[in-house]
Formats: sequence, structure tokens, C-alpha cells
Amino acid sequence: MFPIFSVKQGTVAVITTWGRYKRLVRPGLGFRIPFVQKIHSRVSIQHQSMELSFQAITQDQANVYFKAMLLYATIDDSEDTIKKVAFKFINKESLTIALVRTVEAITRGYVATQKQAEILGQRAEIIAEAKSHLDGTLADWGYHLIDLQLNDITFDEVITRSMATVVASANLRAAAVNEGEAVLIRETKAAEARGAAIRITSEAEAIASQKRGQGVRMFRTEVAAGLAEASRTVEQSGASEALVLFAMWTETIRDAAEHGHGNVIFLDGSIDGMDHSLQRLLAMNQAAKSGQLDAQP
Repeated sequence: MFPIFSVKQGTVAVITTWGRYKRLVRPGLGFRIPFVQKIHSRVSIQHQSMELSFQAITQDQANVYFKAMLLYATIDDSEDTIKKVAFKFINKESLTIALVRTVEAITRGYVATQKQAEILGQRAEIIAEAKSHLDGTLADWGYHLIDLQLNDITFDEVITRSMATVVASANLRAAAVNEGEAVLIRETKAAEARGAAIRITSEAEAIASQKRGQGVRMFRTEVAAGLAEASRTVEQSGASEALVLFAMWTETIRDAAEHGHGNVIFLDGSIDGMDHSLQRLLAMNQAAKSGQLDAQP
């Protein structure tokens, strides 16, 4: 047993005399009395990590499996803290067991109050619950908690399959709802477009009919005015009205034949037929004089 020894960077050596605490040795060279003093332990003041795997049961009796990572370190390198770390546990394995069981107990106590469907969405709450209890416990052991992470949360295979089925059903239902809404919007827009087209067409037809009516009225007005003017001219010249009307009638037949595109026109060539036509033309002339044609639409 050599009296001189070295202490690595990031650790503190605890020296005991006949099994009782004596002093601390910081990083560097140290001295001890052979056979009287010995190095009880070397305490690391660096960050330390630990992986945890444990199981918990939810309120509705579902098994939940956790994998966590615990990051911790000594509170400081003071003498009181190092003494707690060195003498609280008999060895490193005992500390590890205590940490694992403490985290398990805290997590199981919280999970037991929750339902299986709520666990996956409460990762942050579970971590906060564990941290709130671990801080005080670790401080009593000379450590403080730096971080706690839940890296994996799983369920039994049967529950996992059922959850996947539920999610798939929810997705199918959402897809059906979205598709129905899309069809509704598409059909609504198509109906609105058809209605707008019908309304525009109806308005255009109404305007066209109005214009046609106005054209017919103007044509009849001009015809009536022409007949009246012709009658006045005939009266002033002393000619027979029947001769003028006959000429107008023959010109009408000529124009119809010229622009009829091959249509056949049948005329009554008898004396009675010509007389009847002249009588009708005279009647139209008299109606034009009295203004009856102006009142027609």
C-alpha cells in the first residue's frame, strides 16, 4: 500500500482512518498513512446517466412499458455533499437499484390514475410528476436531477393492434366526411352555375323578345305611316286609291318571289280574288288613317 496516490480530474477521493471519515483529496497527488488510512471511495462529480426500463398498469388495467434515461450529478463538490454520496449507499449498484425503484414507484402511482388512451398524450405530465418527487429524494443522497426523458412508451401487442384499428377507423371516417363535404360543395357550385346560366339566358331571351317586339312595333308604325302618306298623296293627286294599293300589293308579291329562295307562291288570279285583295288593302288603309295600327303591339 503506497502512501502516495493520484486522483483523476472530475473525481474526489474520500480518505478514512480506521474506517472513519478523515478528509477529501481533490484531483492531483494525495498522501495517506499506510495501513492506517485508505481510500474509501472515489466520488465522480461529473454528470452520470442511467437507462431505466419498467412497467406500469393504467386505471383500466392496461400494461404500459416505459424506457427512460436519467441524467444526474452531485449537487457540488463540498465536503458535506461528498460525504453523503460516499456513505449513503454501500456501493454503486445499491444507488442504481434505489434510483430505478424510486422512478418506477412515482411513475406507477401516476399511471394508475390515468386511462390507457390518455397515457401517450401525457408524456410531459409523467416527467413533471417524476421530477417533482425525485428532486427531494436525490438531494438527500447528495445528488440533483439534471434531466429525465421517457424515450419509449409501448403497450401490449393486443392493445397496440386495437389502437391501430381505432386510428384507421377514425381516419376512414374523417376521409368519408371530407369526401362528402367535397361532393356537397361541388354539387352546390354546379347547381349555382346552372341557375346563374338559366337566369342569364332568361334575361337575354327577355331582352331579345322585348327588342323583337319593339322592332315589330316600329315596323308596323312605319308601314302605317307610309300607308297614310300614300293615301294623302293619292287624294291630293286625284288618283284612285285602289290603283296605288294594287301596285303596292304586286310589289310585295314580287319581293316575296325574289327573296323566297325557291318557295312556291300561290295566287288567286280570278277577278273576285283580286277584288277581295283590293278590299282588304283599302280596309288596312282606312285603319292606318284612323290610327288603329299604332295601338297594336
